[in-house]
Amino acid sequence: MEMYDVKEVVEFLSRLNYRQALAYWIESEKKEAKFYRELARRARNLGLDKELVKAFEKLAEDSLAHAKELETSFRETYGEVPGSDLPPIEVLPVLDKLERADQLLEVLRAAMESELIAHESYKLLAERVGDARLRELYRKLAGVEWAVS
Repeated sequence: MEMYDVKEVVEFLSRLNYRQALAYWIESEKKEAKFYRELARRARNLGLDKELVKAFEKLAEDSLAHAKELETSFRETYGEVPGSDLPPIEVLPVLDKLERADQLLEVLRAAMESELIAHESYKLLAERVGDARLRELYRKLAGVEWAVS
């Protein structure tokens, strides 16, 4: 399974201004919510443990709630709905791997590794950027990803 290179991610994200970074974060949270919702659906369909399904559903709810909170802040600041076409760090193309119950561990490992990569990337960005608002935004992102991984 191909993973992101932290240096490439940091290089890419370091080119974003605050508004772009915030829009990116919002869209990433929405995509992450879809990812966990789909994992919950597949886990349920495979007859996996109900607690696991609930955990995926909770992760989806948390991501969506976070996206809505950030989106409200974005609208208040910029007067419009954010948008970003950038692929999120956290959501890897692992869903196709979850077709059988015995593949769950591999998918979970990849999902948690992507959260850790996101944490490391945001932490590095917080250390590198000159803009104080961006630095604080990336520190918050690193904290959110650390809480998940």
